This record gives sequence, structure tokens and C-alpha cells, in this order.
Amino acid sequence: MATPNEKLAASLAVLHKLQKDGRRVFQSKELSRVHRERLLKQGFVREVIKGWLISSGPGAGDSTPWFASFWEFCARYCNDRFGNDWHLSPGQSILLQAENTVIPGQVIVYSPKGTNNTVKLLFGTSIYDLKQQTMPARTVLVRRAGLHLFSLAAALVRVPASFFRRYPIETQVALAAIKDTSEILGRLLDGGRSVIAGRLAGAFRRIGRSEFADEITAAMKAAGYAVHETDPYAPEQAFARLEASAPPIVGRLQGAWDSMRESVIKTFPKAPGLPENRSAYLGFMDDVYKSDAYHSLSIEGYSVTSELIDRVRSDAWNPEGSSKDRESRDALAARGYWQAFQLVKNAVADIVAGKDAAPLVRAAYRGWYRELFEPCVTAGIFPPSALAGFRSHPVFLRGSRHVPPRAEVVSDATTALFDLLTREEEPSVRAVLGHWVFGYIHPYPDGNGRMARFLMNAMLASGGYPWTVIRVEDRTEYLNALDRASIDLDIVPFAKYVAKRARWSMRKWSKK
Repeated sequence: MATPNEKLAASLAVLHKLQKDGRRVFQSKELSRVHRERLLKQGFVREVIKGWLISSGPGAGDSTPWFASFWEFCARYCNDRFGNDWHLSPGQSILLQAENTVIPGQVIVYSPKGTNNTVKLLFGTSIYDLKQQTMPARTVLVRRAGLHLFSLAAALVRVPASFFRRYPIETQVALAAIKDTSEILGRLLDGGRSVIAGRLAGAFRRIGRSEFADEITAAMKAAGYAVHETDPYAPEQAFARLEASAPPIVGRLQGAWDSMRESVIKTFPKAPGLPENRSAYLGFMDDVYKSDAYHSLSIEGYSVTSELIDRVRSDAWNPEGSSKDRESRDALAARGYWQAFQLVKNAVADIVAGKDAAPLVRAAYRGWYRELFEPCVTAGIFPPSALAGFRSHPVFLRGSRHVPPRAEVVSDATTALFDLLTREEEPSVRAVLGHWVFGYIHPYPDGNGRMARFLMNAMLASGGYPWTVIRVEDRTEYLNALDRASIDLDIVPFAKYVAKRARWSMRKWSKK
């Protein structure tokens, strides 16, 4: 007779076949009752609604598995229920194509088969199936990851004026993606949509594409329509000139950066300037290293003690002769942090000597990452490929509705980050937004928080701010502030927190 472990293994083998190609969503009928009940009991799958399951993990009581499965569930559920006759709203279509990856509280699905009913899902999310009489022409719809969306041109014609104010960055990205006015004009002229034409003309002019605005108004007037140009954006909204050929993720990061930088400047203490006594400045880094390593590693969930930190930065750490050092996850992480810190310190020494921080860090950060994880590779815990570079798969943040950008756009996003750092002259903005954007992108499979804090401190050094420690006691405040920035594009809480910690370091440095 099979043992309980053998029975569970058999059920896991069935689940593994269903998970081919990264699939996470299944119908209950795809598993036998025995396998389904066994996997549910052990936590390897979770029920979303009756008849639908997602992959989970034992003890995973948080929202991460669900948010990781959310859009796949929407696509599979809607295809099963509505066939090919469904689509998401124009607004959601713009958000997704503009790389806004926040999981919404409710998704509205339009279909002739809809029943005007709310389907409640996990963790406060839901689908509302809105009945519409007919489907729009297939030519205005596109597919992305199984979702039926409006094309950007079709969506821009359909969203209300309030959408531009609520989502200024996403709509700017959408407007910048329009390559020719013909994409918009045909839809405006056929419907005689003079009010919408005036709104889009005003929007194009506001983002610096006046030639598009002029073409829209001229074409509409030639067809006999009176057009009154209106600006749908808030007066205080600032816009960067986005290149039409730039990937949407690049436009999104540029727009977010420009909208946030003034808030950071208003919040942060004035930069003290590069230190006259560079040796003392670097000595301060050494003085706070133990505290910095403890807090930075503890934030990431490692169990770190002062004794461990002292051992791994000295000859007492011996992975060759000590199985404890070789096998300890915490010891390996601490050693990697020490090795990476030495490279960061070298970069900071060059920065306070007057070298430009952005190109210097651009050239150095990949080496920091390799040093973080070299001990784990040497010990055989991680494969050598772990040092290769950017992630090639999705990542999800525990408990957060923010989903980092798709792996396909990570390279473009990281390039955009360093371009933004290079053009930025204000050290506080470089530090705060550099940290946030690096974490927002999450370019690596692991180590993103530590790398973001290294980058932050290198950019702080460009203004002469002393090394600033993010404390584990503040972990909730710190992560919530980052979440606010990523979900609501509100950088103020994060800027205030980093400024508070920077002031503490400045006071401590002044007593040296």
C-alpha cells in the first residue's frame, strides 16, 4: 500500500503536468477528486471560485499566489464563459499596454453574454461582467497574454476626460505610442466625435505633439465639424517629451520620474556637498558597516548577528574547512554582502573624489550583484547561471498588488533608469527615485532590495550625504512607502522616510 508521501507525490506529479509552460490556473475538473482534495489539503492548490483553482504553496496564506495568477485567471475564466465574445474596458486596455502592472480591485469585462453581475474573487478582487448588445469590430481589439484589449488608438477615443487626469502618465505613454494621426482620425471622423477630437487635440498639444493637435483640428474642420480644443490634464501636471519609438516601459518610467522629482526636492535636506576629508567620510562607512549589514540583510529575512558579521568579514569565515559556514544560508548572504560592500565603497571613493556617480554606478552595479551571490555559487547552493544577470521569468512581491514589469522589458527599463540618473543633477532625486525605480523594475531574481539600497547610497554620496542605513525596525513603513510609490505613484511617503534616515546619518556624521 502506498504511503501518504507516495500518494502526495503522485498528486504533485499530476499537478506538475498541468503546470507546463508556467500555467498557474486550472479548472477543478482537470484533476480527479482524490488528487484535488489531497492538493487542496496540503496547500499546493487553492480554490478561487467554485470550479477554479490556482497553484499555491504550503503555508502560503498571503496574496502572492493569487496576484501572480490574476490576469491568467481573468483570461481563462472569460474564455471559458464567454468564448471569444468579450473584452476589457478601454481604460484597463490603456493601463496594461502602458505597463501599469498594478492588480486592480475590480476588472470590468464587456460581453453580449454578460449578466451585470459581480463575481467575487480572492483578496478583495472581483470581475464585473457587463452586458453589452454587440461586440466592437474585431479590428479595434488586440490580444495580449490571452486578454482581449482595445488598441491604444481605439481606447484613447473611448476613455472619458477624467481618465486623463487620473492616469496622466499612462495616457501620455499611450499618446506617445500613436505613430500617425490616421490611427485616431478615422475613428473621430466616422463618428463625428468633435468633443473627443478637441480633447485629444488638447492632450497631444499638452505633451508636446502640437503637429498632431493641428492635424486633428484641421481634419475635423475640413469635414464640417466644429472643434473646441480642451486640455484634459491638471494644470500642474508636468510632462517629459517621450519618443514615439520608445518602449512603453521607458515612457512610463520617464513620466513617473518627472512627476515625482519636485516632491523629493521639497522633502529632502539640502545636499552638504562633497566632503573635504574623504578619508574620514570613507571611515564613517566602515564604522556603520556592521549596522548597515545587519539591517539590510534582516529586512530581506536573513537571521544575522553581530558575531556572524564579524566572522564573515574576517579570516574566521572559512567555507572550505567549516561545513557550518559552507552550508549556512545566512553566513553566505552575509559574506556576499561584505564582498559587494567593498566594491560599493570603491565606487563611493571615486564619487566623493569628484567622478560622476551615474555612469560610474552604471558600469559597476553588475559586479556588485555578482559579489552578493558569489559565495552561494561557490558553495554549490546556486548554479553558476545565477550570476548571469537579469531575470528571465516573472517575479511577484509578497502581499503587494504591484507586479514588477515583465521580464521581456527589464533590459529596456534598466537602461532607462540609468539614462534618468545620468540626466538628473539633484543628488536627493537620484537617490530616492533611483532606489524606488530599481525596486520597481526588480531586474534580478533575488537581491533587488540590497542592490537598491547600495544604489541609493552611491547617489547620496554624490551630494556628500553620509552613508544612510534603512533599519529593519522600519521595515513595514519602508515597504509600505515603496508600495505607495509603485501603486499610486505617490513618492512623498518614501521620500520622507529616506530623508528622515539621511538626517539621522548627517547628525551622526557631524559628531565625528
